[in-house]
Amino acid sequence: MTATRIDAGLLIPGAGEPLLDGSVVMDGGLITYAGPRKDAPGSPAETVPVLLPGMWETHAHFMGLKQANIEHLATMPPHVGVVRSAQELRLALDAGFTSVREVGGYGTYLATLVEERTLAGPDIYASGSILSQTGGHADIHGFPPSAVDDIFERHFGAPSVADGPDDCRRVVRRQLRLGARVIKVCASGGVMSQVDHPLHQQFSIEELTAIVDEAARAERVVAAHCHGKPGIMAAVQAGVKTIEHGSYLDEEAAVALRETGTLLVPTRFVVADLVATGAAKGMPDYAIAKINAIAARHFEAMQIGVANGVRFAVGTDMFVLGTWGRNGEELGHLVAAGMTPLQAIEAATANGPLTVGPQAPHTGRLEAGHVADVIAVSANPLDDIAVLADRNQIARVWKAGTSVK
Repeated sequence: MTATRIDAGLLIPGAGEPLLDGSVVMDGGLITYAGPRKDAPGSPAETVPVLLPGMWETHAHFMGLKQANIEHLATMPPHVGVVRSAQELRLALDAGFTSVREVGGYGTYLATLVEERTLAGPDIYASGSILSQTGGHADIHGFPPSAVDDIFERHFGAPSVADGPDDCRRVVRRQLRLGARVIKVCASGGVMSQVDHPLHQQFSIEELTAIVDEAARAERVVAAHCHGKPGIMAAVQAGVKTIEHGSYLDEEAAVALRETGTLLVPTRFVVADLVATGAAKGMPDYAIAKINAIAARHFEAMQIGVANGVRFAVGTDMFVLGTWGRNGEELGHLVAAGMTPLQAIEAATANGPLTVGPQAPHTGRLEAGHVADVIAVSANPLDDIAVLADRNQIARVWKAGTSVK
């Protein structure tokens, strides 16, 4: 394969300081050089304004839902959901996202289709179904308990509800049987579930520890949906890798995340989007009330996390059709919460692989030896982070060295 050299007025490596007049050389799917233009081998194939690593979406769902109501899974044929979700793959690439950690949905199936090149899309690190206790956030409260496992197994390939440490291990194993690359658990109540409260802890510490241990034996890490502080602290104690949402994070919890190296994936996009458009998207009244109740505190939690040095990764919690492609808007929310644009870009690039632990590929950085997932941007995101929220500003995308946009 012939090496391809791309020159840029500005090179943003993902971690570390930006470099004026930089170059990236890609060969055999890998970056073989990233550094000053004057030292780059070969001749440039093209020159672009800005180069940075392909971005990571670390909390999203391929569910194929037309409305913001999880209960619609009960009447939607799984085949329809998969085909609808497949359309989102192109939107992700066009937005500059070359990797997705999919935390509940059709991701295990779509990952296979991308790997075999039946579909063009980002690399997908999927969880299968979302683990929930009975009556928890990923239990569908409006249906008989006997029907819920059937719904999740029919759509996503494995049951989701578990009670007690042994049952938790069984359900983790069912996700691993699907080929899950990460395990997703609900450690607190949530917004899109009817009868639980976002503040309340779900799963005991013994159950959470069993989930983390079972995942670790297969070199997988655990992502914990969690709004309330009790669940955050229990999940961190159990050894989860990421806290999702973190709406009631305070300084004590932030210090716990920082000291344990647990990442925060705040998903501000979905909070802001559903506050503004939830009713129009068919969101149930109970969920509208919940999202409005947590919105201000959620933003405060992000500010606390930034101020206390918590490591963030970028995730949007997209689960409704028509939102994919807007993934880059999350970086603007991070900057609004106190990050610099460079810090927000690091959260979207170099920090992404950290959210999948031992499964992590060498991506998210413009460094020799890393996979050549690279994007070219038509304007400087360090001057205006909103550049990365505009698909039209993502001029080029290379995935493993192959041009896909």
